[in-house]
Amino acid sequence: MKHVSSGRSSEPRHPLLAAHSLLMLAFVYVPVLIVMAYSFNDTRLNAVWQGWTWKWYTSLLTNDRIMEALANSLTIALVSTVISTILGTIAALALRGAVTRSKQKYMGLLYLPIIVPDIIMGLSLLLLFSQLHIPLGKGTVIAAHITFSISYVYVVVAARLTGMGRDLEEAAQDLGATPWQSFRYIMLPAILPGVIAGAIIAFTLSLDDFIISFFVTGPNSTTLPIYIYGQVKRGISPEINALSTLMVVVTVLLVILAEWLRSLGMKQRKGRSPEGTDSRDNDSQRPIVSQFPL
Repeated sequence: MKHVSSGRSSEPRHPLLAAHSLLMLAFVYVPVLIVMAYSFNDTRLNAVWQGWTWKWYTSLLTNDRIMEALANSLTIALVSTVISTILGTIAALALRGAVTRSKQKYMGLLYLPIIVPDIIMGLSLLLLFSQLHIPLGKGTVIAAHITFSISYVYVVVAARLTGMGRDLEEAAQDLGATPWQSFRYIMLPAILPGVIAGAIIAFTLSLDDFIISFFVTGPNSTTLPIYIYGQVKRGISPEINALSTLMVVVTVLLVILAEWLRSLGMKQRKGRSPEGTDSRDNDSQRPIVSQFPL
């Protein structure tokens, strides 16, 4: 008799595959862990361990130049995140109803900032700003961060829109809802997890960006990555280790939050079965559509 496959591969995995995976993870994360450990070292020399201390974090908070760079990074990240999230969401909604041939063209343009190397993108933006006689500063850094953040927001929101039908929107419009009301009460709650996840990813990328920011930054617009690079050339100080540790922790937390929101949205979408659409889903939508003026 023929045995039906259970869907899992019966071939044994090679033992070197697991060892290779562990070595790759160690190669990536062990240096980061070393930097984080030395941020608690009770000496300015990174080669010798003298014990645990929190004084470098205290010294970090009292460093005016670091605080200025932190304020610049947060300002640039927040402004670029808000604008790129709005534009990326609008792009995903617009391409949702586009014709297949034209959709592929616009999708290719939106994917370009992800594919193009950062150094090429930074150099091209620098040439653009110089040709337009735009002085380098926070404005140019924000514009550069918006340029590449839009693509990441679009990818996340477009993935959330994949497989979503237009039944609820059409039903709301049949009940007298305007296009804005249909978007506000039907579409926005459905894509909100994807929008928030895209915004978090855009904020993280903007906060950590160095290469593109290095080309387009100007006076009084130094970001944290650029400040860290300038300090490393003079020697790695414990304050830099402490600052790097805080940036790693914040970045990891934001990525975990974005992934949780994305998986939450996927679970909500999978939880809606086609059989229950006419009864349970319609009952849950009655309080919403009843708000529309007839």
